[in-house]
Amino acid sequence: MGELIFRFMIGGVVVSLFAVLGDVLRPKSFAGLFGAAPSIALATLGLMVHGHGDQYAALEARSMILGACAFFVYAAVSSFALRRVSAPTLVTTLALLPVWMVIAFSLYRLLG
Repeated sequence: MGELIFRFMIGGVVVSLFAVLGDVLRPKSFAGLFGAAPSIALATLGLMVHGHGDQYAALEARSMILGACAFFVYAAVSSFALRRVSAPTLVTTLALLPVWMVIAFSLYRLLG
């Protein structure tokens, strides 16, 4: 329970710092980019180093990077499909979720 509270505290502080950074930078579209994901990743990695050691944290970091690469491809494919097909956004993005999963698991198997 203490680790969970610690994670929330670190996450909250780092989210606040990234929100201020996003507010200062121009254009304002950067605010969403700096909103939550980096802070949660940093809090998680800090806890992993503290609780499980450097090697485990390195494995977690690699997994985060591979997942982010897979998400980038999913976002690009979704964006392309939304411009080309007149289907609703929710239907298109849900239908393309397997793209993210296939790429993430393929990268994991290829590089793991």
